[in-house]
Amino acid sequence: MNKIAHLLRRMNLGSTIMLIILVALWSTPTVGLLITSLRPRSVAEISPWWEALLNPIGTTWTLDAYQNSLAGGMLSSLINTIAVSVPATILPLMIAANAAYAFTFLKFKGKEFFFATLVALMVIPVQSSLIPVLRGMVWIQRTFDVQLTGTYVSAWLVHSAFAMPLAIYTLRNFMMTLPISLIEAAKVDGASYYQIFWKLVLPMSAPAIASFAIFQFLWVWNDYLIAFIFVGEQKSVMTYQLLRLLGQYGEGWQDVAAGSFISLIIPLIVFFSLQRFIVRGLLAGSVKG
Repeated sequence: MNKIAHLLRRMNLGSTIMLIILVALWSTPTVGLLITSLRPRSVAEISPWWEALLNPIGTTWTLDAYQNSLAGGMLSSLINTIAVSVPATILPLMIAANAAYAFTFLKFKGKEFFFATLVALMVIPVQSSLIPVLRGMVWIQRTFDVQLTGTYVSAWLVHSAFAMPLAIYTLRNFMMTLPISLIEAAKVDGASYYQIFWKLVLPMSAPAIASFAIFQFLWVWNDYLIAFIFVGEQKSVMTYQLLRLLGQYGEGWQDVAAGSFISLIIPLIVFFSLQRFIVRGLLAGSVKG
């Protein structure tokens, strides 16, 4: 009995059971949505989804909802969402990496004040700035004849601007854990600031960059408000297209279920391919080494 009790303590049985329960509760709606999207509409309307789960062999499965959602514009919306999400992820990371390097390794007057101001900007919600930003873009269009609203560029700029404070903060905290002796040795060997940045700091900061890239990509991919306001209906992203699939009276609910899983494909690929960087990148900067 003592050996069994010791083994159970080592396995952290209580924590494992709790995690299994949480995963099951969190996954239940998603599983139900998936099963609903694969059943004929006439059957899904009169019987609950768990009956199909309990009797998968005796259930009729179909891909009609997926065909309807793709024919309803989900494929073009997928391309539009990629066109918004990828640049809106790369652009803030490129700028934030340079800024974080400057805040970490360069000495200039007012550095701490500027960094504190930058951190304070993280508390400003996106919604409070939408009207001023939109008016600014309209003014640029009228003054310089540069079209921003209704284009992908406007969404890139807005997403990048609001992601910048957190990106700089995260990358700067990570860079502070890098060995200073290695940076000093590179300076002694005659390396310039940009050589140190590109050849030393940036490769060593890959976990932090990848972890923030995942969260930024998922945030932009699932965004509805900014894409709808600044890009518009003509280049609708997937979140807005799902609303169109639903219809005026909610008659397209099964097409929405299928479209929701189509929208999950790329985020899942990104998450599972880079998930090893998430915890390492975010926690490495929490304690200075």
